[in-house]
Amino acid sequence: MDFLAEAVVAFLIVVGSIFGLVGSYGLAKLPDTMMRLHAPTKATTLGVGSILIASMAYFLFYENLFSVHELLITLFLFIAAPLTANVIAKAHLHENQVDPKQLPAPEPQASGQTPGWSTFDPEAERQDVR
Repeated sequence: MDFLAEAVVAFLIVVGSIFGLVGSYGLAKLPDTMMRLHAPTKATTLGVGSILIASMAYFLFYENLFSVHELLITLFLFIAAPLTANVIAKAHLHENQVDPKQLPAPEPQASGQTPGWSTFDPEAERQDVR
């Protein structure tokens, strides 16, 4: 049992380290905000989550303690990362006023209306709301 527990913990640490390295490299080297956004939200989240799960497994196997704190941190990380990515992407769209012709066409709704792309409507942004 000790060998299997050590193998699981070591595997999770190595996987987490690789994801963390790739995510950090992508954050530093990708050219623009929208491409750079994927590195911390995908790879680095999996890296940190894997390290936290490895720590939980270590304490569960060797100390017979279940770490609720690390579980809560992992859950919060996996919930908060996509929300943060969405907010950053929308802020980037609004700040840079992306040409709607460059964005993919949205799917029409059941009512027959075609919504704006991800609730981004450049025409509404140009109107003065006072």
